[in-house]
Amino acid sequence: MDDLRLSDRIDALARIEPTTLPLLSVYLNTDVNETGRTTHDLFLRKELRQRARTYGERSPDRESLDRDCERIEQYLTGELQPSTRGVALFACSGAGLFEAIQLKVPFSENRLVVNDRPHLYPLARLDEEHPRYAALVVDTNSARIFVFGTGATINTVDVQNPKTKHSKAGGWSQARYQRRADNVHTNHMKEVVEALGRIVREEKIDQIVIAGDDVAVARLREQLPGELADKIIDVVKLQRNAQDASFLEATFDAIRVRDAETDAEKVEELLNEWQSGGLGVAGPEATLSAFELGQVDELVITGSVESLKPVQKLPDAAPAAMQADTSAPETGIDEDRLKLSAELIKLAQQTSARVRFIEDATLLEEVGGVGALLRFRV
Repeated sequence: MDDLRLSDRIDALARIEPTTLPLLSVYLNTDVNETGRTTHDLFLRKELRQRARTYGERSPDRESLDRDCERIEQYLTGELQPSTRGVALFACSGAGLFEAIQLKVPFSENRLVVNDRPHLYPLARLDEEHPRYAALVVDTNSARIFVFGTGATINTVDVQNPKTKHSKAGGWSQARYQRRADNVHTNHMKEVVEALGRIVREEKIDQIVIAGDDVAVARLREQLPGELADKIIDVVKLQRNAQDASFLEATFDAIRVRDAETDAEKVEELLNEWQSGGLGVAGPEATLSAFELGQVDELVITGSVESLKPVQKLPDAAPAAMQADTSAPETGIDEDRLKLSAELIKLAQQTSARVRFIEDATLLEEVGGVGALLRFRV
């Protein structure tokens, strides 16, 4: 995975102009299954063969698709990294497009979509599910700050200060030693806070998770300014000498718990704004209309495409047709819902609207699976 933020790559893909040739959006889960084997290669070969048969042998569509199949196969054979658990590929050789994104978190299923533009719903959902956040391990003389995102360690910063030696002297000497130790610890925490603040600003971090003993965490909180303290979502317990991977897992668990809690809060905020005639709309048609007027500040959408309510007519710029297959056919991908989800994500990316996926589909059920918080009313 490269240094470019996943959100930036999604944004660039959303701005690709529609093509008259078939454009492949491929999502593969490259994890091994319970038998120790991968299944993405079998899925892909089968679906690409079937898709190729739908075009005339010497047609421009077929020639472009055949070149894409060859390029994808070469990429997966020669460039897939051992640590990769999920890969997204976007290809249309006739339009000069080939984009591959390797990730250290898996997609829930293998998926192939043929359209006139990239299909971004699964990638945007994964990005929102695995936000970039800061995690801090701290004690009274050392600290390590991690930046985690999409299952990977993006950056680490160490803050080290000399340990204070224990003094057995009593009276005045002991008091002087204690003041000196307190000053050392206070200065250490100030350095930690300064480093944390710099990382939060540079990485545009909204969430912080802390690990440390009660004394160290209390000293840290004394030095935290309000804008950093408000970003702390949890203080987790961590076993001594824990590895980075276990720390990532422990802190991401805290992120998931917090996300589930705030999902309900976000939907409640949306429904209150909508029902009171404030800065909110609900339902697919109203949300699409708000996008057309440039009103949408945050798209609030179900994490399950099947829960979306199809609309009678999509905007003229929406895809005319989409072909999709997945390795989990029981999910029952419906073309109308698929097109609607693709259009909503595209519009959000193109208008710089935030996207919030709601994992509990029942929370948005009464409004057709989608709504939006608005920048302004008209």
